[in-house]
Amino acid sequence: MFTALFPFGPGLNAILATAYISGPPNLLLALIPPNIDPDSLSTLVSFAVGGLLGDVFLHLLPQTFVGEVPGHDARFVLVDEHRNTLLGLAMFIGFAAFVILDKVMRIVSGGGGGHDHSHSHSHSHSHSESASASSVESSKTKPKKRGTKKKEEEQKEEEEEEEDSSSTGGSSIKLSAYLNLIADFTHNITDGLAIAASFYVSKNVGATTCLAVFFHEIPHEVGDFALLIQGGFSKARAMQAQFVTAIGAFLGTFIGIGINRLATASPVSDASFSNDPTGIFGTNVEAGDLTLPFTAGGFLYIATVGVIPEILESGQNLTKGAKIKQAFYQLIALTFGIGIMFLISWNE
Repeated sequence: MFTALFPFGPGLNAILATAYISGPPNLLLALIPPNIDPDSLSTLVSFAVGGLLGDVFLHLLPQTFVGEVPGHDARFVLVDEHRNTLLGLAMFIGFAAFVILDKVMRIVSGGGGGHDHSHSHSHSHSHSESASASSVESSKTKPKKRGTKKKEEEQKEEEEEEEDSSSTGGSSIKLSAYLNLIADFTHNITDGLAIAASFYVSKNVGATTCLAVFFHEIPHEVGDFALLIQGGFSKARAMQAQFVTAIGAFLGTFIGIGINRLATASPVSDASFSNDPTGIFGTNVEAGDLTLPFTAGGFLYIATVGVIPEILESGQNLTKGAKIKQAFYQLIALTFGIGIMFLISWNE
């Protein structure tokens, strides 16, 4: 079966495997209805958060600090006391990079929740003062029309402020969707690198890696799709965005093919087993080792800062019983998302 699916050399097989894992999961999104009701979307977004957190804690971080060995093979690793520090720093840099990127995008788009809140609060305070002043003035003097006109102007200003705050809230939700696309693109690069490297080990290892990534991508793509829909994307635009992020997988595959061809052309010693490491700051950490923790930091920011606050604030207009029911479904969906990632990581 593997021979029929991957009949070429390691390079072409890696490209073919990337096409296998990029196409079908994205095409499955066509089965999701375009107009999802808010309750279903909230549950789907909770599933996406579970998938993101499960991907970070059960897949990316273990692979970052320990690595992965195909099958049940044994592996010997020389311990470098500074390696984990650098990898943890890379994760923080990934988190901080998305904080900075989010802040810059908010400034450029004119967003900023704290400013809007204080702005509307101060205006409402001034409105109440002006309203009380106008009432005192109307009690002292006769003109009632003037007070009515002022109240109409105040009402109009309040409506405009509500529209501004709602548009600002919408733009901030879209920012989290764009940030998720960036993180997904970098994550797909790491998938492409892993696939290319595995096929240069052997065809069987490459095929099993492709299978693992394929089953890993299906819940991941569904979760990303839900986040894009929540961020204001239409179904067609969300599917287009998912296909764009798939370019990252092909980019990673081509980079991996180039690295492996260079490695086979000139013998290079493995830094993990060298007594004289030549990596970053004299450790055995290479630049490519920082991609996974950087991506993990980005996913952690998106899940905890970008999406979970939206889940906590959802259903504000519901009754108490409906809120409890919605929270129960959200918790089940989040647990289900983490559970799927656990099963995939356990059986990889």
